[in-house]
Amino acid sequence: MAKAKYLQVAEEIKERIKAGIYKASTLLPDQETLAKELDVSRLTVKKALDGLERQGLVYKQSGLGTFVASQIPIKGKNDAPANLFMGLKKEIGPDRIKSKILHFSVEFPDEQIQANLELKKNEPIYNIIRLRLLDNEPFVIEHTFMPVKLVPNLDETILKDSVYSYIHKKLHLKFGRAYRRILACKSDKYDQKYLHAKEDDPMLELEQIVWLTNGQPIEYSLSRNRYDRRTYTIVENNRF
Repeated sequence: MAKAKYLQVAEEIKERIKAGIYKASTLLPDQETLAKELDVSRLTVKKALDGLERQGLVYKQSGLGTFVASQIPIKGKNDAPANLFMGLKKEIGPDRIKSKILHFSVEFPDEQIQANLELKKNEPIYNIIRLRLLDNEPFVIEHTFMPVKLVPNLDETILKDSVYSYIHKKLHLKFGRAYRRILACKSDKYDQKYLHAKEDDPMLELEQIVWLTNGQPIEYSLSRNRYDRRTYTIVENNRF
């Protein structure tokens, strides 16, 4: 499957940065110039630059344009931007990520899930637990709750592939914003069984609620990984 245009543009700009064509702390060509050169729309260029900014490769200054960021020297091999909406397959690569379904059911939400997803007690949800494998090694356990009414016809084939891709490409829904909380906790039976965590190993947990552009919450999830398998990063930029 061909990459989306904005991802191709982002990859091209990234390669130019790596090659030194666009040097650190210098101004990139404006969006109109890049759009003409790469034969895409200005909106496509903007989307590509937004993605590169979230990765910390470029930064925007109000009234000036987009600059190449200086290299971040403290990056780790398993760093994950904490503010991305793309999902693991797009973040890391579809050939490297596989999913094993540990639990999949349709049920009615308890009071906490009702509050998190703004549902009534008789509105069914999917209750999903997946083990995500990176290069065939246990990587992260994702416990996800989604309203059936917003994500109809979800099945095991989709769960083994990409839920986010299904939501965006098949259901044509767009994410608007997310709340994320990162905390440390102790390992539980799932962590010990599937992530090979020891009883006293610290775990890193990412709790999140994702809303659509119309304000409806579509996902409440908990992602857990062993302390030595993944880290989360945030790149801040003061545009003023």
